[in-house]
Amino acid sequence: MGVKVAKFGGSSVADALQIDKIRNIIINDDDIKYVVVSAPGKRFSEDSKVTDLLYLCKTHIEHKLPYQQIFQVICDRFMAVEVNLGVDVDLDIEFNEIKKNLEEGASADYIASRGEYLNAKLIAAYLGYDFVDSAKMVRFDEKGRFMEELTDSNISKELKNHENAVIPGFYGCKVDGSIKTFSRGGSDITGALVTRAVKADVYENWTDVSGFLMADPRIVDDPKPISTVSYKELRELSYMGASVLHEDAIYPARVANIPINIRNTNKPEDIGTMITSEPAKLEEGQIIAGIAGSKDFTVIAMYKNLMSSERGFIRKMAGILEDFDIPIEHVPSGVDTLSVVMDNNVIDGRLDEIIDEFQRQLKPDTIEAFENMALIATVGHGMSFRRGVAAKLFGALAEEKINIRMIDQGSSEMNIIVGVENKDFEAAIRAIYRAFVS
Repeated sequence: MGVKVAKFGGSSVADALQIDKIRNIIINDDDIKYVVVSAPGKRFSEDSKVTDLLYLCKTHIEHKLPYQQIFQVICDRFMAVEVNLGVDVDLDIEFNEIKKNLEEGASADYIASRGEYLNAKLIAAYLGYDFVDSAKMVRFDEKGRFMEELTDSNISKELKNHENAVIPGFYGCKVDGSIKTFSRGGSDITGALVTRAVKADVYENWTDVSGFLMADPRIVDDPKPISTVSYKELRELSYMGASVLHEDAIYPARVANIPINIRNTNKPEDIGTMITSEPAKLEEGQIIAGIAGSKDFTVIAMYKNLMSSERGFIRKMAGILEDFDIPIEHVPSGVDTLSVVMDNNVIDGRLDEIIDEFQRQLKPDTIEAFENMALIATVGHGMSFRRGVAAKLFGALAEEKINIRMIDQGSSEMNIIVGVENKDFEAAIRAIYRAFVS
């Protein structure tokens, strides 16, 4: 018998019906000892997430606008869950405390965290598990920086006192006791932190999809699921737009080398995707683990005679972009050529200024900018051991008459990134998928 930590996302705990589903999952698996939960998510497409409503209350108060109606919507939603689950956790007392803190100027972090806090209380009562407030365990310093070692120690010590517990995700507290939230993938991070601290055998991350797919189902019809994927492959796919789970959110489990299983609350019979330190287990004849990409990049391409002999060229280029506070996505290069890829969102209308500064400091012989570019990554450990992978990929794009504007392959040969125009993005992904998978 092992130990599992199960984290349930917003869609999995959106209402009493969904919470009843997670109860069935938990009672049918004796290994699930600790449960981490998000705030209630959307119940239907036009619905609002509870966290968004809480932020909206705070915004209304800051602008001296009435907030009571929005707050009542939140209260009604939690009270409906309480009634439908048949539990009693003194919600009125909780609501009065939150309302009092709201009106007295409580921080946005405190307000936002109450969705997880209340949901964890309700779910703990329904499961018959202990409720353990993550504010007792997850620590940030006075400047809001996460205190990793102290948090790991706190969780380990506290949870030794609880055979089974429900823990709210997304937040902890500073050394002064004030609530602090994680900035991204908060509940996923909490789940991974608990997983590492209790030395679990598996971290199950339950959501509304059955793990990763080999391509975006909005682009490719019925793409195959990915049964296993390595942390490194996940990093590549997530970076390029695969959004089931952000790689940063699983870092604590990754460093402890604990497998992570992405599961579907609505289809618990599906095995989902297992994330491990080992490369993906590919089917016979399969070469790649998956395909992912994003639109809206700009490429600045420079040519300068004897560039390779000029010391500091790349350093100066990177320094210019640092001055503009623009991160570099990729830097494909040749002997006397250098291209830099940037996200259009961070360029924010400053392309002409950037080019002027490149010309002033770097003095290239030619410089061109290509806007509205898309990047597509074809990822898989198996690619580095097969001949003709690049030829197959480029051939598939050529057959669709798609012009490749950029090629970038890392030294690990775990992925090949191609740049195409935005208008060719979907067609390119379908072509690559057909070539390697269909």
